[in-house]
Amino acid sequence: MSSIPRQRPRRRAALAATAMAAALALTATACNGDDDSDASAQPTEEASTGDEQLQDLIDNLPFEFDVEAWMDGAWAEWDEETWLREIGDFVNPIIDGLWDQDRMEEAEDPGQSIEDDQIDEDQNAPEADDPMADRGITDPEPAPVGAEQVPTPYTENGAPIGKVFFDSPEGPMVCSGTVIKDPNAPGQSNLVATAGHCVHAGAGGGWYRNLSFVPAYNNNGLTPEEVNSAAYEDVAPYGVWWANYVSTTQYWIDNGSAMGGGGAHGDFAVMSVEPENGSGLSLEETVGAALDVNFDAPAVSGLGAVTLYGFPAGDPYDGALMYSCVDYPGRLSLDATMPVMYWAGCTMTGGSSGGPWLRTNENGDPELVSVNSIGPMESTWLAGPRLDVEAQDVLDYVSSEVNGG
Repeated sequence: MSSIPRQRPRRRAALAATAMAAALALTATACNGDDDSDASAQPTEEASTGDEQLQDLIDNLPFEFDVEAWMDGAWAEWDEETWLREIGDFVNPIIDGLWDQDRMEEAEDPGQSIEDDQIDEDQNAPEADDPMADRGITDPEPAPVGAEQVPTPYTENGAPIGKVFFDSPEGPMVCSGTVIKDPNAPGQSNLVATAGHCVHAGAGGGWYRNLSFVPAYNNNGLTPEEVNSAAYEDVAPYGVWWANYVSTTQYWIDNGSAMGGGGAHGDFAVMSVEPENGSGLSLEETVGAALDVNFDAPAVSGLGAVTLYGFPAGDPYDGALMYSCVDYPGRLSLDATMPVMYWAGCTMTGGSSGGPWLRTNENGDPELVSVNSIGPMESTWLAGPRLDVEAQDVLDYVSSEVNGG
């Protein structure tokens, strides 16, 4: 398995608290009520506009939102009336130091599971060059492929891939995610692709809280015991990046479920993030790479070999290490009205959810064609959605919102 090339970082001037960042999330600067801040740092007109938009966002929420109470722990309350559901309701204050090593280690996987008897295989399904002609077709179940450890350091072998942390009603949770290119910010992307079920609970639920991304988590492959006592920069070499905007497909929001594969055909999400430490560099510049997303990938007959990545946390894995599987995907259909999903042999478990499916394109570069979504209780295969128009709309929507387009 080849590593993902790391680009030479390019420096640029630090950004002020722009309208983009302030209007879509509450930053620590805006929320901590710190009266000891540098009085000489005068706000720019752009930052002032952002503060006004931020206040408008809070004022228009369908319930009272107390910033200080939220940062003091009110985010742990999951009242049905205040569980953020609509995209306009998403708020994600940066709580400095919340995701320390202890909370990261406590995070559990939200794995999506499906029983094999829920899948109707078509042993005589014809291959098609047109993905539209594949709808409703399921190929025979793929043979298991053992996951292999990704070489360390991850900053050299998987810098754009990391862990997504968030809080759910059940407590801290963990998924995987990938830095992807932003069409409206070439070379300066702050976008992360993951699974829809890593950001939103699906049908009847709402947005998860304290959504954050840690690229190249546990860079040198320490054991869980070593992680707990390691220097923070060894666990989070690029720091913690908090989501300031997020979107997933309407299909996932309307149909998503924890069991049975509901919503899996649309189980894709994009987050825009900002650094907890206030660094002026973009995420792409910081990690040195971002991946293209192919929303028009070939049908499985022309897809070729695909590598699945993730940080599996369910038994027998412990969530400390990045793993990968290489296989030739087949077709999986749980909803004949939707494009088929890909499924491939892989023994990774929950925690790998949201991790990328990468193939080599015609130019010899890696590109993302799916993310880990569901697997069986036995953890012998993984499936991910085929990304098409609705998934591209998610990326374009977030990119446009955060770049003022």
